[in-house]
Amino acid sequence: MSDELTALIEQGAGHLLVTRHLNWLPPLLPGLMLMVVMLTGCDRQRPASAPPPPRPVRCVTVAPAAVSAPLLTGDIRAHDETTLSFRLEGRILTRSAEPGARFRRGDTLATLDSPQALSQMTRAQADLDSSRAAEKVAALTLHRMRLLMPSGAVARAQLDTAAADWQAALSRLRSSEAALKNAQENLRWRALTAPDDGIVIGVSASAGQVISAGEAVYSVAFGSRRDVVFDVAAPDSVSRRPDAVFHVALLRNPAVATTGHLRDVSPQADAQTRSWRVRVTLDNPPPEMVLGASATIALPAAEGEPLMTLPAAALTRLAGEPAVFVLDPLRSLVRRRVVRIAGYASESVLIRAGIAPGERVVTAGVRTLRDGERVTQTEGTSL
Repeated sequence: MSDELTALIEQGAGHLLVTRHLNWLPPLLPGLMLMVVMLTGCDRQRPASAPPPPRPVRCVTVAPAAVSAPLLTGDIRAHDETTLSFRLEGRILTRSAEPGARFRRGDTLATLDSPQALSQMTRAQADLDSSRAAEKVAALTLHRMRLLMPSGAVARAQLDTAAADWQAALSRLRSSEAALKNAQENLRWRALTAPDDGIVIGVSASAGQVISAGEAVYSVAFGSRRDVVFDVAAPDSVSRRPDAVFHVALLRNPAVATTGHLRDVSPQADAQTRSWRVRVTLDNPPPEMVLGASATIALPAAEGEPLMTLPAAALTRLAGEPAVFVLDPLRSLVRRRVVRIAGYASESVLIRAGIAPGERVVTAGVRTLRDGERVTQTEGTSL
């Protein structure tokens, strides 16, 4: 009770003790004594509260992962992909292939209207005709000079000049022939032909569009070999061992599966996603693994690196790093510990370092636990 209430009761008791009110005192005496006892008890210091009981938590025993690697998702791509483009600039007249169309080597996929190629061809032909005529005249002049030289009708200097003129005319003729050959090649480049058998996986230009030399018109895939392409957060999470086997399965039908071997890991992270691109070549891919299909990839663990799996609910954070609560069985308390993550699955996480097999990790209520808090164990499972 407060001091104000105590003072008020004492004031009322003194008022009752006035002589003229003594006739009221005997009936109120038991109640006044009870109030005095209560006030005395309220003024005493309360005993210290008992420590809270240990919090019950659920734990699991850490064991090496049953699977050898985390599961990632990627896309099925062609092993050999490239873009097809015209070597000339101009306006596209026709485009005969659409995405998904298959073609054979030598098929014409598009044609180009290039007036410059026609003009170049005409100029090269005219220059070749002129060079042939000049070389023929120079050759006849040199022949006459050689016939007249023994009789002394021409000087030696004139013969040398005629020989030099013929050599110059001959060189110009060869240059004109090479220019005509280039012009003929450019004229053939107005038709975009397939260099090999393949399939169109993308189209970047349409008929009537004006394009520059080298601008992509088609994205094509050659051959039947297939790769699976995916991204990883850290390049060291991918095993570089030559005998490392990647298990690949279709996302929509895990029964369709095959194996693969590492082809390459991008040496630089993507500027937007800050992840590294990985390509794995598939061994005997089934027909159901068509281009563009989504697939799951099981990464093999790096050599000498055991992985441990935990429920995803066991994760918390410590100073911005992933962490878990590890149980100290001797003192019955938990300690927060930073871990290194190798990958994620749908409901679990694979741990690379930070915990050891045989330790017990809290899997429920980690958001409200404190480092060093006393706990008591409930039923759990081993992973």
